[in-house]
Amino acid sequence: MTDVYEHVHDPIARAVIESAADAIVAVDRRHRVTVWNPAAERMFGWTAADMVGRVPPIVPDELKAEHNAVQERLLTRRAGDGGQISIATRRFHRDGRLIDVRIDTSLLKDPDGTLLGWVGVYHPVEDDEIVQHRMTERARLVRRLNDIVADLNAELDLGIVLDRITAALIELTGADAGGFVRIEGDRLRLVSMSGLPERMRGRSAELRPSLVGELLRSGKTVKLATGERRLGDLIWSELPGLHTIALGLSYLQNRPYGALYALFTGRKVGHTELELLELLAGHAGVAVGNAVAYAEVVRQRAHERAVIDSSADGIAVLDHDLVVRHWNPAAHTLTGIPPEDAIGRPLPFDMPALGEMLTFRLESGTWLNVLAAEIEETGELVVDFRDVSEAKALEEAKDLFLATTSHELRTPITVVQGFASTLVNRWDEMADGDRRAAVATIAERAQSLGRLVEHLLLGSRAGADELAVTIEAFDLTRVLEGVVAGFRSLSPLHRVELDVEPGLPPCRGDAMATDIVLGQLLENAFKYSPDGGTVSVRARREGSRIVVTVTDEGIGIPPGDHERIFERFVQGDAGDRRRFGGIGLGLYIVRRLTEAQGGTISAHPAGRETSHTKTGQGAVNGTSGTETPELDRATRLLPVTEPRAPAGGARAGEGTCMRLVLRAAG
Repeated sequence: MTDVYEHVHDPIARAVIESAADAIVAVDRRHRVTVWNPAAERMFGWTAADMVGRVPPIVPDELKAEHNAVQERLLTRRAGDGGQISIATRRFHRDGRLIDVRIDTSLLKDPDGTLLGWVGVYHPVEDDEIVQHRMTERARLVRRLNDIVADLNAELDLGIVLDRITAALIELTGADAGGFVRIEGDRLRLVSMSGLPERMRGRSAELRPSLVGELLRSGKTVKLATGERRLGDLIWSELPGLHTIALGLSYLQNRPYGALYALFTGRKVGHTELELLELLAGHAGVAVGNAVAYAEVVRQRAHERAVIDSSADGIAVLDHDLVVRHWNPAAHTLTGIPPEDAIGRPLPFDMPALGEMLTFRLESGTWLNVLAAEIEETGELVVDFRDVSEAKALEEAKDLFLATTSHELRTPITVVQGFASTLVNRWDEMADGDRRAAVATIAERAQSLGRLVEHLLLGSRAGADELAVTIEAFDLTRVLEGVVAGFRSLSPLHRVELDVEPGLPPCRGDAMATDIVLGQLLENAFKYSPDGGTVSVRARREGSRIVVTVTDEGIGIPPGDHERIFERFVQGDAGDRRRFGGIGLGLYIVRRLTEAQGGTISAHPAGRETSHTKTGQGAVNGTSGTETPELDRATRLLPVTEPRAPAGGARAGEGTCMRLVLRAAG
């Protein structure tokens, strides 16, 4: 031996160490070799010069827990329990083979009792029955540990995993009770236990002053604690007769996750129990990691499912064979296909190429925008489809509006430009009557342009809910008389009749808005009865309502369009819409002005008595769809009187009845 620890000053002691038949290895508190005698050189193949000052590479990885447990057990052993621990185990030779040895390990202290490290005496083992028995027992425990670990790794529920870890701890170590504490920031919480009162579950304690905190600061993975002071610092260590606590750290992703506690009240704790505790704690970290990862996947899947199921877009998930595996509620709503009819079958419509958008119309009339994307990790496809029917209708309405408006503007502007140019260039050549006629035409077309612009402005305000009305009592009879008088002289083909119930009460609403509404209704009656005829305006009181009807003998409204005509840019003629002109805003403005006053407007075929149809607005004054008897009486159409012969050659039996319901004042 070339060198020994500096504290070995006695020549006799040096001689004994150098001449000993058994290998003697001493290490300091940092596990570096301080003594490596000639017998150790012979047994392990390394010289003292190779080893002194180094951590000896002789402990196999699978036996490091056993090695650490022996050293930890010696540190906590009581004075009367003996000064050494003897184990049968294996160590590496320099050439890589394993050597069967029996090691007697003791603490190494100076004369003052200061801990210097550990010293081990290594005996070669051949046919020793006791050693064989110990090795066999250890192998049995390791096999059992492997079975327990396999069982833990097969379970993915975190609560069950923790309970099984605690049960395995008691089985392997023979502890009287046990528990698992989770590290939560600067505190510990007891999350699993066995052999302890149930009231302790969920209790918490500060991390820093606890044994777990002490173990973390030491840099070790296992620890033994004895003595009343050290046992009493855990608020949940209330086991009667408790004398020893063994604990081992569990790591999750290389960070401390928690600790296993083994509590002993009867039997003594040996290095084997500590080794098993350390091994189980290490495997517990893996099992807990699997369960935590699985719980996170389940949580994420649940989150994704909640997002998918609550999405307003239809979402379908397809497997590698393009078979639907998930069909969210919105997909059912948009297509009308329930999940049981969609899942397990191909997508019920064409799928676009990845990254491209496909727009098409379902048989139901719904327009869909469809996108497809691939989930790279699984190879599945996600198909997202959105209802764009409203946007499609708006786009079509916009195009129609632009085409219609440009046409409606072009005609009067062309006439104005033509007559104005004629007046400028031929003023002196034209007779006075011709000049007056040209100016009159320009004025009439200018009025037409003014009405068109007024409709555009009103339509814009109505769409933005910016129609301003003043609700007050006004004389509806006077308004009716003024409007009718203005239309009687407009067309020689039409006859306008006004029938107002005597004593008609004042109306509650906006007189100007009502004037616009009635004027538009009469204008439509004239426009859509091009062959002339009678236009009848009648007003009656029905309960708290005043019902005004405007009936013509014109072309009528196609079936199914009686509600649609009140939408923007829609006209009610069944033929070429350019036959009658206009931009399709008149009745839209009528409805919005009527509803702003708390009234309703509806369209019905003329020539018969028809029950009132709800016009998309709830019952007036905020009532529900169930009308009161008084309102029910007010929502019956006035019966049409015996038809007269139509004026201007209109065909009898056709026409439209526009029904306006307003609130009576008082």
